[in-house]
Amino acid sequence: MAGRPLGFDRDTALAAAIEQFWRTGFAETTISMLTKAMGVTPPSLYAAFGDKNRLFEEAAQNYFQRTCEALDRFAGERTAREAIAQMLNGTARAHTDTQTPPGCLMLSEPRLTKQREDLRRRIRDRLDRGVREGDLPPDTSTDQLATFLVAVMRGMSGSARDGGTVDELLAIAATAMAALPAPPDCEG
Repeated sequence: MAGRPLGFDRDTALAAAIEQFWRTGFAETTISMLTKAMGVTPPSLYAAFGDKNRLFEEAAQNYFQRTCEALDRFAGERTAREAIAQMLNGTARAHTDTQTPPGCLMLSEPRLTKQREDLRRRIRDRLDRGVREGDLPPDTSTDQLATFLVAVMRGMSGSARDGGTVDELLAIAATAMAALPAPPDCEG
């Protein structure tokens, strides 16, 4: 039995759910808030997405996929330093974009620890490549540096949620860039 067709665009409703979870977090988001934001009735929400938890998981996966696509673009830069600079500058701009809620759902939502760890691993992998290609010193602790960079981005997210401007977040990005190890040819 196929059931009745959905009376709404699923992708549009999912995008609205992402934004609602982004604004208020999982714990504070109610079904009433979701149905209002998504423009659906509770039975339609349950029929299309299951319960709040499954809706959140799908919304978070969609959000994380978009985040990874941006990170992959940044990782394609010629050097690790350029990749990290683009990532941090992109983070500053994304966190303060007036078309979206401030900050970052993935970096601020307690339920998304696994996604943050995957982000940290992806950054570490790009830093490892930088060491292999010689644009970072061979003794660079890429694991610690990746952890630091995720912490910086989480701080940028919190700053944006507190009203931080793009210029303030770009200044944080510049400070973080100053903490990166100098390229091997610039030492000594």
